Amino acid sequence: MSIEIDRRVLEALICPLTQTTLRYDADKQELVSEAANLAYPIRNGIPVMLEDEARKLD
Repeated sequence: MSIEIDRRVLEALICPLTQTTLRYDADKQELVSEAANLAYPIRNGIPVMLEDEARKLD
């Protein structure tokens, strides 16, 4: 199930590790930090911005 996220919310979020912008991946419901090489999950429409919860990118 895909939940729409308000674009203004996404634009305000930054990576907590690198302080860089994030890319929204709607298909995977993740916020991707290219700089940190991490993808933060979005669960029930809420971004989980914790390093321990992030998935490492390949």
